[in-house]
Amino acid sequence: MTHIIELKNLWKKFDKRVAIRDVNLEIEEGEKVAIVGPNGAGKTTLLKLILGQLKPSRGEVRVFGFKPWKRVEVRKKIGFVSHHSYLYRDLTAIENLSFYAKLYRVDKVEIQRILKVVGLYDHRNKRVSSFSKGMEQRLAIARMLLANPEILLLDELTAGLDLEGKNSILRYIHENFSDKTIVMVGHNFEELEKICEKGILLEKEIKAIDDLSEIKKIYGVVD
Repeated sequence: MTHIIELKNLWKKFDKRVAIRDVNLEIEEGEKVAIVGPNGAGKTTLLKLILGQLKPSRGEVRVFGFKPWKRVEVRKKIGFVSHHSYLYRDLTAIENLSFYAKLYRVDKVEIQRILKVVGLYDHRNKRVSSFSKGMEQRLAIARMLLANPEILLLDELTAGLDLEGKNSILRYIHENFSDKTIVMVGHNFEELEKICEKGILLEKEIKAIDDLSEIKKIYGVVD
């Protein structure tokens, strides 16, 4: 198997505050990995280091063998969704997706299909400024799906969604990205287990790596 993501002796500091401490991790192509831990454990920071939004203070980050912040072509292969949607709020849903579709050479038929998948087709001509938090999250997920990325970095993927919306998105990811590499941050083990097999307990440093079912026990979650 190919190590698609490699982290070696990775540190990240913000001024004097340590966010990530001496993390060593290899993620293979096609692996589905959940990262769990308390608030402030560095989970989002770790995703942003893999994405290339942040540079390490010390150590190495390699994605497809390259430093992601130096390679646009690497970053284009990574899809990222967080609880912050980063959408154009004065544009409609379909205008937001059409803007990004040009970058990825996606046609109108595919845009419409993805809008249906995330349950926003009937709202396609409404401005994002009128959307609820859950609707914004679904549109952010739709934007990621346009790119058909090789790696999915999912930070609280279902935040703000109702139960039906959560199940719809998780089912779509499971059915359509089975061959992709997924790194998923979250607190809800029931949701994480629908996508991921492997788990990492992070508290600035890696405390445990194991099957997600074992990490669940270590983290103190009881079925």
